[in-house]
Amino acid sequence: MVDPPTPEPDSGRFLLRAALAGLFVVFCVAGATATAALLQVKTVSDTFHRYGHVVDFRKRTITRAEAGQAQTILLVGSDHRYGHANSDARSDTLMLLRIDPDQRAIAALSVPRDLAADIPGHGMSKINAAYGEGGLDLTTRTVERLLSEPGRPFRINHAITATFSGFQQVVDRLHCIYVDVDRRYYHSNAGLPPSEQYSEIDIQPGYRRLCGAKALAYVRYRHGDNDLVRAARQQAFVSDLKQQAGGGDLVAKLKSFVKIFAKTTETDGDLQSSSGLLRLIDLLVFSEHHALVQVHFPAAFVSGPADSALGDYVTTTPGGLAAAVRRFMHADSLGPKRAAPAVARTPRRAGGHRGRGRRAPPAAPAAFGLVPALSAGAPLAKAALRRERLPFPMYVPAWLTPHGVYPPAAPAAPSPIVYVLRDRAGRRHRAYRFVVTENASEGRYYGVEGTNWLSPPILDQRTSPSHAGGRAVRLVGDGGHLRYVIWRTPRAVYWVSNALTLDLSNRQMLGIARSLMRVRR
Repeated sequence: MVDPPTPEPDSGRFLLRAALAGLFVVFCVAGATATAALLQVKTVSDTFHRYGHVVDFRKRTITRAEAGQAQTILLVGSDHRYGHANSDARSDTLMLLRIDPDQRAIAALSVPRDLAADIPGHGMSKINAAYGEGGLDLTTRTVERLLSEPGRPFRINHAITATFSGFQQVVDRLHCIYVDVDRRYYHSNAGLPPSEQYSEIDIQPGYRRLCGAKALAYVRYRHGDNDLVRAARQQAFVSDLKQQAGGGDLVAKLKSFVKIFAKTTETDGDLQSSSGLLRLIDLLVFSEHHALVQVHFPAAFVSGPADSALGDYVTTTPGGLAAAVRRFMHADSLGPKRAAPAVARTPRRAGGHRGRGRRAPPAAPAAFGLVPALSAGAPLAKAALRRERLPFPMYVPAWLTPHGVYPPAAPAAPSPIVYVLRDRAGRRHRAYRFVVTENASEGRYYGVEGTNWLSPPILDQRTSPSHAGGRAVRLVGDGGHLRYVIWRTPRAVYWVSNALTLDLSNRQMLGIARSLMRVRR
């Protein structure tokens, strides 16, 4: 299901999806500076009281967490303007965050905005309608009802609604975020009637440094994929943000970050009290270096009949939902020690290697759930090398997934794309990206990246060692699935990127990495 284009006003009101990212920017900064914040609780609390917005909740909607206990936080992205009625407001993004001092990871679970849910007092509707009907209180009660089981009530300790105004300035204060962009995101309104105009965007695939405006455009994009892919893109952005938010002069900027957070959010009253802030910041101190892992919502799309009040919607099953809640509550099973499972070392073949030189891929792609594809990729690589001179070898996958194809090349979107990648000091590095389409109608793409920037931020993540054929590789896991398989040589760094929704199996990811072949002009 692909959303039809809808017009967007040019009044400066941003799409809902940016709200969550903006909140996470500030929230992750708070985590990165948790120790400093612990020493400045009164300053933080005073800033909240001066600029913040408090929501009145019904009794027992919010469950107060005791000091040292795990906390579950509901984050809602909304276009609501504080001081105005909720009737015309929408919640486009709902994400749950679980911070537990006894776990090795922080868990995130996105709830699809088009999910059919029982809204208390209003019956079945899409879950994003709850905010317009009853604001953050009703949204919180709806999510709690959705995720509760008989005898196992689901409790939320804090609820936060975020708007969009602080997003760009906070991303820029973080000196931008490097993001592994899976494909080209493009839309131009030139020559289109008003009914087909929406936010313009032009972001090329590859490892891109996204500053305020471009980061906003990337996070807010919603017209070329479906609800599940959008949620996965948000969560991937959050992971990049949390990983890169540490360091720099964040402590010195803490007060300004908190001010932005307070002005652009509304929260429960406990979160704006000194005691509530102290409990949360104390928890962040213990979780500061924990990985953020994504729990994927078990959803399926349903095309509703023309006379249905729901229209097209998302549904789930009780069993699948209960399993997702269990994974969310017990993030240890998804943490970095298990998220990238060790893979048995495979024998080295004649001509194999551990980092450089030529190698012949094993002759069994079917064993990895892949098919031969060198004949499709090698001509593209050779054509790119004739156009562009690279100071390091280019490798192309000899195997792809059965449905994987290279998108048609165009002057504005060559395949592969060869580009200049700048580090934070402004130094130029060269890079290339092969984009592989797995399912274009659903916005599912994976890829292969190479760059002679030997220390990109992607290497700063927690990894597990393994082997892909004769290559020593590093694995980056995400909830039991591989997100990246990284291979380093003395001259370059290469990685295989899974689709945002992690469609490729771990074996397929390792098989593609194993099959990478050097191509010469």
